[in-house]
Amino acid sequence: MKAREVKRAKTVAKYAEKRKALKEAGDYEALQKLPRNASPIRKHNRCKLTGRPRGYMRTFGISRVTFREMANKGLIPGVTKASW
Repeated sequence: MKAREVKRAKTVAKYAEKRKALKEAGDYEALQKLPRNASPIRKHNRCKLTGRPRGYMRTFGISRVTFREMANKGLIPGVTKASW
């Protein structure tokens, strides 16, 4: 799944200029003929380590599960588990 997401990102980048030009021209029929994965809406944020699609923390680029494991081990600088 991670490889599929990378492939989608490359396709979006490849067709970005063409999509922009077609949108400005208002040629929606030509837009529909482009590949589905050329649309940036189809990209999905995934954890960089595990590929988990849900619970993604944008600031760190990892899922909440991976974040918690790494924070408990002290692998994320400046993050500590709260205790009082």
